[in-house]
Amino acid sequence: MSELYPFKSNFLDMDGLKYHYVDEGSGDPVVMLHGNPTWSFFYRDVIKSLRDRFRVIVPDHIGCGLSDKPDESSYPYTLKRRVEDVERLLEHLSLKRDITLIVHDWGGMIGMTYASRNRDAVQRFVVMNTAAFHLPGHIPFPLPLWLCRNTPVGPLLVRGLNAFCIGAVMFCCTKKKMSSEVKKAYLSPYDSWKNRVAVLRFVQDIPLRKGDESYEVVSEVEKSLSFLEKKPLLIIWGEKDFVFDRQFEKEWIRRFPDAEVHSFADAGHYILEDAGDEVIPIIGKFLDSHPLPR
Repeated sequence: MSELYPFKSNFLDMDGLKYHYVDEGSGDPVVMLHGNPTWSFFYRDVIKSLRDRFRVIVPDHIGCGLSDKPDESSYPYTLKRRVEDVERLLEHLSLKRDITLIVHDWGGMIGMTYASRNRDAVQRFVVMNTAAFHLPGHIPFPLPLWLCRNTPVGPLLVRGLNAFCIGAVMFCCTKKKMSSEVKKAYLSPYDSWKNRVAVLRFVQDIPLRKGDESYEVVSEVEKSLSFLEKKPLLIIWGEKDFVFDRQFEKEWIRRFPDAEVHSFADAGHYILEDAGDEVIPIIGKFLDSHPLPR
């Protein structure tokens, strides 16, 4: 594990909870936000690639990775609170400008909500298999997610049988088979019913209709996305993602036709596992091609 993830652990006290983050290198800040059911481990090779010329900040959301995993009576597990956590971390680190944001899965919604509320702080964006808008009306909600989100068997599947995490390491790579060491690293933070609370709550917090906990937050961000139009945006997509499929990619491109797009026909949801050797140089070149204004 230490060879795969050779980073010093840092912790911010968040109202008595330990909020873990990686803080490597120096220079302009690059903030990376992971999704569900991953953790900062997902970005390990991007961190290694960029830390020689950037300050790389990668938190583990509460309930994920090396952060504390409180029960629901101690932490709300909502999109609103996730965004507040990121705001508190970046304020703690005195990072208020020249931020590059790299996001994946739930990290996209969290990161874009932060960026929409701090528009002068974030200057460049990299999005990978994610969304910052509601599920397009013509796209059906995937059955496996519906079962976990809406039925009484959801907690048994996700927290009891660990089906969500195991399914992710089995099916979210379509080009390269994960090694046993990498699978173990992805699964290790989620090794018990207690430690899988965030995995379930992320699924339950997916906003599908008015009245859902996070619906209005997503609506606000969706309406404000035009703030991205004048900022460099890189879209990287694994086309074999069965959740964030090509319709989501097309929606990003429809909204931002001037974005730089790299789409991988044989890659799945875990795009950095399937095509990291190709994706990471693309990210580096994108940052070089769009220097921050001074």
